[in-house]
Formats: sequence, structure tokens, C-alpha cells
Amino acid sequence: MKINKVLSVFVMSLLLVMGFSPVVFAKTTSLNYANFPPAPTFPCIQMERWKTQVEERTHGAVAINTFPGGTLLGAKDMMDGVINGQADIGCICMAYQPGRFTTTNATSLPLGIPDAKTGSLVLLDLYNKYQPRAFEKVKVLTMFVSAPANIMSKYPVKTLSDLKGLDLRASGGAAQILKSWGANQIGMPMSATPEALQKGVVNGLFSSLEVMKDLKFAEICRNVTMTNTVIYPFAVIMNKNKWNALPEDVKKIMDGLVREQSAWTGEYMDNHVEESINWSKQTYDINVINLSDAEKTEWDNKLAPIIENWIDDANKKNLPGDQIVTDIKNLIKTHR
Repeated sequence: MKINKVLSVFVMSLLLVMGFSPVVFAKTTSLNYANFPPAPTFPCIQMERWKTQVEERTHGAVAINTFPGGTLLGAKDMMDGVINGQADIGCICMAYQPGRFTTTNATSLPLGIPDAKTGSLVLLDLYNKYQPRAFEKVKVLTMFVSAPANIMSKYPVKTLSDLKGLDLRASGGAAQILKSWGANQIGMPMSATPEALQKGVVNGLFSSLEVMKDLKFAEICRNVTMTNTVIYPFAVIMNKNKWNALPEDVKKIMDGLVREQSAWTGEYMDNHVEESINWSKQTYDINVINLSDAEKTEWDNKLAPIIENWIDDANKKNLPGDQIVTDIKNLIKTHR
């Protein structure tokens, strides 16, 4: 042992004399990233892209282990699971907890967000301005939204009378919208919807259109009515202690990805929706229905109480409801 120690010192001294510095291997930081949807869906696509970018830009100093499909944490356990350290990083859908994320969930109001890229940047700017207390125990790594929801149905829906009494699958803010239009909102997991469509339990669904291809809904729902009314907001959050323990250069890289990842995810989603629509037209010759201006105005007027009720609720929580809605409208114009 003494001989080995003396030899090591001799070798190190020799290297220094010859002008060589000893190589210091940095310890790799390993982080667990939990997500709740299945791996092929867009929240997990963006997760894998973020993982790759972080690992490449840190030159391997950070390794990200991804867990899609609720294998580490489920959707409703995600926020608290990350706060408590069950996962280092997690992806949450804020629409699943409307009372907890009041400010950021305002983006899911029917305010005319036209696409996912616009909505993602609107959401991020809204968060940066108001810094909601709901996020004070985590570090926000990025935010993004789904593409706007539209009606996919077995039967053509051209007017509100066509929609009245129609059984459609929807969740979150989309459920309120369908009720306002007179449809019957049916709540169920997206994974259960294909069988429900086949059995006639529902006659369609209200969601973003990538599922026409991803889940093959175009096979049954040959009609799409374009409404572009509601999105679902998401956030990627990190445990505060894990964030604070990261080297400063790693923090800088992750901070540099926040806005880039938001825009990338929105753009990916918009392109994927367009691809899904084109595939559905070519494969199943689906019927895409665009509402007339008069019809769209009539539909939108039915939704005004949803916005008014949200403002009242926000005001009761000592939040500037009117100003938040105004900010969202202005941000849409900025990013559109």
C-alpha cells in the first residue's frame, strides 16, 4: 500500500513537471423526470427533446431518466410528488387542479388562443408576470399548452341545434364549454374513449385534433367541427432542493431552455395537428366543417358567462381577474 501511494505521488509530480494537469472527472448528476401521458403523446415528446438538449448542452454532466405513462407519478399526484421529492422533475396539467392554479388556468378560458405556439408563449409570459404562489415551492423549467379543442363526431355538427343533447367526451375547461353549448359532456379517460365510441356510449369527443391520427379516432369520427375554443396548460416543474444543488453553469443552461422549449413544444404540436388532419382526410376522407361568422359569433356568445364567472372567482381570491383576462388578450395579439 505504501509503495502504491509513493508511486502515485511520483507519477502526479512527474506530470506536473512535464506541464500536464491531472484530469478531473466531474460527477454526473442524475435526475428523474416523471410524466403521466403515454410515451407517444406530445407532453412526452417534448420531455424527450428537453432531456436530449440538457444532456448535450451539459456535455453529459447531467443525465435525465424519463418515466412516461404514470410509471413514477400519476397526473394528480405530480405537483406534490415533485415537491416531496418522489421525482426530481415532473410534468403537470394545470387543468386537472383548477382551484390550485387559478392564474395560469385562465389561459384555458375561451379567449381565442389560435394555436399551441401562441398559447405556450402567452402562458409563459403570464406566469412570469404574476409569479403565482402555487409555484413557489418548485422551479418552473418550461410551460406549454395543447392545441385548441375541436369537435370530432360521428354526425355532422354545423349548428348549435346539431350539438344539443349530443354525447361527447370532454374534461376540464372543455366540459364547461360543451355544457354552455347544450351538449352532454361525458367524462372518461382518453384511453377509454375508443371503446366508448364503438359501443355508442359517446358520439364523439371535444379535444385537440392530433388524436384523430394518434388514437385513430378518424376511423369512427368522420366529422370535425372547427371551434378552436379551449387549450390545456402544462408546466414542467423541478424540486427546489434539487434545483438549488445544481452547479451554476447547469442552472444557466436549463434557464436558457425555458422559453426555447415552450416555443418548440407549441410549434411541434401545431405541426402534428396539421399532419393529423391531412392524414385523416387522405385516409378516411373526413368532413371538416368551418362555422360561418354568424354561427361562430352565436357559439362564442354562449361562452361569455364562463369568462365572467372566472373573473368573479379570481376576484374573490384577491386576484386581479379583469387584468389577467386583459393581459391574455393582449399577449395573444403580441404572439399571434
